[in-house]
Amino acid sequence: MVTRRVFLAASLAAPALPAPNALPGKVIDVATHFYDTTRPQGVPWPSPKEPILYKPSLPDRYLAAVKPYSVDGVVAIEASPWLEDNLWLLTLADRTPLIRGVVGNIAPGHPDYSAALDRFSKHPLWRGIRINGANLPGYLANTRIMNDLRMLMEKNLSLDILIGAPLYPEIAKLAEALPDLRIIVGHLPLDDSTGMRTLAARKNVYAKISGVVRKEKGHAPFALLDELWDVFGTERVVYASNWPTCDMVALYPAVFQVMLDYLASKPRELSEKYFWRNATAVYRLSG
Repeated sequence: MVTRRVFLAASLAAPALPAPNALPGKVIDVATHFYDTTRPQGVPWPSPKEPILYKPSLPDRYLAAVKPYSVDGVVAIEASPWLEDNLWLLTLADRTPLIRGVVGNIAPGHPDYSAALDRFSKHPLWRGIRINGANLPGYLANTRIMNDLRMLMEKNLSLDILIGAPLYPEIAKLAEALPDLRIIVGHLPLDDSTGMRTLAARKNVYAKISGVVRKEKGHAPFALLDELWDVFGTERVVYASNWPTCDMVALYPAVFQVMLDYLASKPRELSEKYFWRNATAVYRLSG
């Protein structure tokens, strides 16, 4: 039987010839995960029960996955909660020109948070950390954790927030409390106009668009993307594939093609901003 994922891959991944306006001069993908399931200590994520994900996912495999398209650089997100895996990812970045920035995983409130942030932020590719949005209600009520997050702002680093539950007011409250902290929220778009507008009202919040292919509904409606562009503006939307997790729904070319199709009728400058210029600005990437 053909699985839903394979069906979506077949129906969406066949690359169409995009309009010239849609093709950017450069592509920076700000949501990739690299890990090696064959290393002696294994990995805490993903689980062996997820065969689509549980295989070595390294830059060479990523570059093969993006074809027939090409990507010039990525921001790698550390999903492992093991503190030393931040060093593993930084070491991989040191020998991989594709990786332009690293977003680490240090839990605010961890006893070693301050020392670890000081240590890893000395690396020139370190860009900040990611947190799970589900933890925000507790974070906002905890002075120590808020001080930990304030350290990101003071070091000119960024904060990625992974959202699942509708905690948009909490994200907006955090953005108001730390107005100079660049906050990047994924995986958008949301099927919630009020939620998107609540987030977009805070000018230090950026939209990471990595939820454009859905398990049950094909790709996100273009009207929803129009609304996202309208409320965030052209300067605060960034391209993200969420590779290799996207493989659980559709293969990389399908994800990329949706956005090429969406931008085909837009001015070329919008494509340039979305696919790389905005990422360069929000993550303070060089080159």
